[in-house]
Amino acid sequence: MENVSSHMHHVFILYGIQELGRNKPLYFFLTFILYVAIITLNLSLIATIVVEKSLHEPMYICLCNLCATSLYGTVGFYPKFLIDLLSNNKAVISYAMCVTQTYIIYTSAMCEIAILTVMAYDRYVAICKPLKYHSILTPRRLLNLLLLAWIYPLSMAVISLLLTLRLPICESRIDKLFCDNPSILKQGCNSNSAHVNRLWSIIMIVGQVAQAVLIFASCTQIVHICVGSSEGRTKFIQTCLPHVLAICISTLAVLFDLLYSWDGAASLPLHVRNALGLQFLILPPFCNPLIYGMQLPNIRRTFIRSLRCSGRRVGCKRTH
Repeated sequence: MENVSSHMHHVFILYGIQELGRNKPLYFFLTFILYVAIITLNLSLIATIVVEKSLHEPMYICLCNLCATSLYGTVGFYPKFLIDLLSNNKAVISYAMCVTQTYIIYTSAMCEIAILTVMAYDRYVAICKPLKYHSILTPRRLLNLLLLAWIYPLSMAVISLLLTLRLPICESRIDKLFCDNPSILKQGCNSNSAHVNRLWSIIMIVGQVAQAVLIFASCTQIVHICVGSSEGRTKFIQTCLPHVLAICISTLAVLFDLLYSWDGAASLPLHVRNALGLQFLILPPFCNPLIYGMQLPNIRRTFIRSLRCSGRRVGCKRTH
């Protein structure tokens, strides 16, 4: 507890923002537009699913949770980043805010992978075992799976956070636009004291890889079933292709972040490392609602009808 108490007065400097220099106003404008777009797209998709009763099915309920993880994760980064871009001073962040930001950003990414795993299971049952779909994926089982998809990452990250809090901090330089666990560990007074943290990080990575394997296995089975008929291929394109694209985007973004955290990446220019590190805060939150909104016919029809109704304001009746 002595370490935690002494940490509260420690301040980190985010040197990644210093690289932006005189271009801060431009980056503020672009980031603000992007953040508003992310909020609008995800909230619109959530509202469409909540309001339209015909969309109260497992796949769309999972999609609501996926959008919620995006909104949750971006809250941990964009407001602070926008404030730093407006400031002419060095970008500083307190220890308490740094660990909070780390927790929010990385639990959102872990929750996203977990929810994508649940969605992969939903698509597997729907296409490979259609006659047993409603008996297998009952509302109670879906609720339990979604609770697990949130509780597992949040609790695993709590342990990681507690392990980080016990370490003494001596340095203040973070070469990123935001805080993350590897960056905090590098500020420790003794790198040898962080071996438990690294071991726990490996355990967490293994958990994420295991979920990726489950997703890949379900996609393989789905493709095997669907390629045999034109009806199956149509179903795959309409309901599974968005999920496959979302998985690819999330995986690519996580790989970029891992490359950023890799020690060998230190030789890359800072602006390149900044671009790599931001991908999982840009691509999934922005692309997922667009992909699902445009590709899933039920959501697309409902959203277009809602826009027409809001334009006319009268005489609109929902069709089920």
